[in-house]
Amino acid sequence: MKAEILTVRFVHEGWSRFGIARVRLADGAVVEREIEDHGNSVGILPYDPERKVATLVRELRVPPLFAAGEQVQLEAPAGLIDGGGPEENARREAMEEVGLRLQTLEFVGATYSCASLTTEKIHLYLAPYGRADRAEAGGGAEGEHENIRVVEMPLAELAARADSAEIADLKTLALILALRARHPELFAP
Repeated sequence: MKAEILTVRFVHEGWSRFGIARVRLADGAVVEREIEDHGNSVGILPYDPERKVATLVRELRVPPLFAAGEQVQLEAPAGLIDGGGPEENARREAMEEVGLRLQTLEFVGATYSCASLTTEKIHLYLAPYGRADRAEAGGGAEGEHENIRVVEMPLAELAARADSAEIADLKTLALILALRARHPELFAP
């Protein structure tokens, strides 16, 4: 017997939808599980291989503020897929958030951000850039009140922060580790 969803009752529908699913498990037991659904997303780690820096953002995230009092966290640019494919959305988010016109995207993978709760599948990319690719200041899309601060950081410092558990954002940590595994020469002194 395979697991099957019997019913889903949504208790909130806004930017995200929150629902309660009744599920029959493979052993026949019927249980309730919560679902958060807001669509799929992209995450991008732009890096300049010549200068050995990455461009990230600092942005208020209300759940970490609620859970731990963290005002902002350092993270890779990211956003929801709003029509079109993941690559198109990755390029749009990079332009909106950090002002970079990205040419090349290196696909890392697509993974559920928290499979026990959310339907979100995040498509992850590494993206080399150079000084000539800076097209705007960044800071977020007009009217979204993201209050994004753009941060350019040496890759060695970024790796040290990852190694000392200072990177709290999972997509950012995954992207840093992927960059180190695929391009270790960028982290050499």
